[in-house]
Amino acid sequence: MNYTLSQLQIFLKISQTESVTKAAEELHLTQPAVSIQLKNLQAQFNIPLTEVIGRKIYITDFGKEIAEAAENIINQVYAINFKTESYKGQLTGKLKLSVVSTGKYVMPYFLSDFINQNPAVQLQMDVTNKNTVLDSLENNEVDFSLVSIIPNTIATESLDLLQNKLYLVGGKNHQPSKTINTEEIFKDLPLIFREKGSGTRQTMQKYIDFNQIPVIKKMELTSNEAVKQAIIAGMGYSIMPLIGLKNELDNHDLHIIPAKGFPISTNWSLIWLKGKKHSPVAQAYLDFITQEKERIIKKTFDWYEKY
Repeated sequence: MNYTLSQLQIFLKISQTESVTKAAEELHLTQPAVSIQLKNLQAQFNIPLTEVIGRKIYITDFGKEIAEAAENIINQVYAINFKTESYKGQLTGKLKLSVVSTGKYVMPYFLSDFINQNPAVQLQMDVTNKNTVLDSLENNEVDFSLVSIIPNTIATESLDLLQNKLYLVGGKNHQPSKTINTEEIFKDLPLIFREKGSGTRQTMQKYIDFNQIPVIKKMELTSNEAVKQAIIAGMGYSIMPLIGLKNELDNHDLHIIPAKGFPISTNWSLIWLKGKKHSPVAQAYLDFITQEKERIIKKTFDWYEKY
């Protein structure tokens, strides 16, 4: 046998995603490169690792055993690397986070200084929808999660990082000159929703229900970026977190609609399981962010605080 660590890493990712394309995306490789490495690994076994039916790739029973062994090998390699760095006096280990999709505009700024100061720390961050974030937290798969609404179904502890302000947003051709009734707006154009399971969707729905606003037309899209592009194209309005709108507001592609009841405010909060015993890396990060969050907000989000 003459397989490489790279081949094992690629095969493990294929087995986890059940897709060569997704594996390539997550590993930041081209699809042909991933396919070649899979082929080279398969050439060393006379038992199939995968089976392709239609356009879908399946991992065989033998392949699942190889993937499990590969994961163990990779974890041992990481452990060796971490031990090497620890002997040099550096903080080592993994920092694992799950972040709701709009949190991608927030979390990197609360991570960059810590990661730069601790180069031996390996960051693993999954950006996904709220339901998946909470599942990973409840299953104790991550150290921390970033959410805009703290769940009431899981016992957690939390640290507020930044206020989350949501506004009613329209495109360049929809700029009411004065504060107007939201009911009047929604009679003319659709209200664009995020998908079910999104924290933004939950906040929107709570506002609409509380104010008993009749939404005659509505549209549903599955990402913050898709919603922005739909608004820019003149397809409707939406209630959106301010944090992801800086460039579009500066370029006047999007405009905040002066409607009563806005902004809606929640908090971007870092949460973790109540009573969780943090790893040295996780505890170091929590100590860092507790001490540094005000400096980070002042340095990075000064524009945000003006709204």
